[in-house]
Amino acid sequence: MSTPRNQNDLSTGSFVADLTAMFAGVLLVVTSLFDMLQGASAIANDDLFSAGSEYLYKLNMTTWGTVHLIIGAIGFVAGIGILRQATWGQLIGIGIAGLSMLTNFAFIPIYPWWSITIIAFDLLIIWALTTQLKEG
Repeated sequence: MSTPRNQNDLSTGSFVADLTAMFAGVLLVVTSLFDMLQGASAIANDDLFSAGSEYLYKLNMTTWGTVHLIIGAIGFVAGIGILRQATWGQLIGIGIAGLSMLTNFAFIPIYPWWSITIIAFDLLIIWALTTQLKEG
């Protein structure tokens, strides 16, 4: 178990790091909810995502939806850990944001604007969490 950071540290660097981590935690929770919705949608109606797509790689949308659902669920838990100032949440959050970037990169041919938006959010999460870890 990890312990929260010292609550009595009032330095400017600590304040910025804590604020950045809070931003990353909230953003990770929101992005994870988006991933879970995207996964549930792909599982429920795989024809919606695969209609008219002729690309280099074929994706089984039910499996792909399950991957998004799992990554979203783990990211949600990590986001809650980040908001509780747990170091494990920050480390898992960085890893999950990276995995989410990879899965959404592969999803670009299916829904390009949605995938690019989620990738941008994931980049912000990784930046915020690494900034907080560096400051902490």
